[in-house]
Amino acid sequence: MKSHQLQETSLRYFLEVVRCGSISEASQRLNVASSAISRQITGLEQILDTVLFERRPRGMVLSAGGEVLAAHALKSALEADRVVADLLSLKGLKSGRIRIASTEGFAIDFLPRLISDFQKKYPAIVFQLYVGPPASVSRQVREGNADIGLTFSRIPEPNIKVVHQQPAPVMAIMRKDHPLSQFKQVSLSQLAAYPIALPEPNTTLRQLFDLACNRQQLLFEPVLTSNYVEALYNFVMHSGGVSISGEVSVRDRVAEGKMLMLPIRDRGLDGRQVEVQTLIGRTLPRVVETFLDYLLNHLRSQ
Repeated sequence: MKSHQLQETSLRYFLEVVRCGSISEASQRLNVASSAISRQITGLEQILDTVLFERRPRGMVLSAGGEVLAAHALKSALEADRVVADLLSLKGLKSGRIRIASTEGFAIDFLPRLISDFQKKYPAIVFQLYVGPPASVSRQVREGNADIGLTFSRIPEPNIKVVHQQPAPVMAIMRKDHPLSQFKQVSLSQLAAYPIALPEPNTTLRQLFDLACNRQQLLFEPVLTSNYVEALYNFVMHSGGVSISGEVSVRDRVAEGKMLMLPIRDRGLDGRQVEVQTLIGRTLPRVVETFLDYLLNHLRSQ
């Protein structure tokens, strides 16, 4: 059974144009003639007596009325997906798809291990993982492209339900034989004596770090700056320098003895929260709820 069979054709075509931004691209993705899609949208506009799109040279942009219908169409499509998934799960979790959006730190070790362990119990469940910056993670959830978002708190996001929060302070990471390993916690001034690798300034991790340094008028000249956190971790292991991270991102490496993580005691480095996000008003399929519970249990086990 396919969920699109439970959806009205006109709403399904309309929603695909919303996602694509043009009738021609929606035509390619749906494998349906552009004229057929145009007729369905025109029919909706006549029934509702409202213009749904503003036709512009660069594509189709939703009108105010179109925004209202798009929200309804998305919820209808997600509900159809849920009904189909739940009908299949009546036979047990023998099939299903779980779509996750997360920031990079979660996608290196934490989520792959979690997915692997979950699939050992439910081998027919398949996963789709999108990795991007925090704003993109929330957008994927809001637009129905992801069932679950895993990111760090920023400003409140519209139509996003935060199902779980927990502290995510900035931590110092280093090799186990580093000179600072003798301490239970360190200060920024202690880190300044060693080569440091830092994430890009547009990350929440770096922003908190920079604010704390500015407060103390400390100047760090990183020997490596990267938007790829795996490069920072490998730099630490090869060079004997230091870097910064959240606890969840390096939890497995610390547990395996590959890396040491120490709290930084300076004020202002505890201003982040891990957030698990879903779409407000959406009922998740049973298979997604099962994985969500599994995810939350492992997040809490610091």
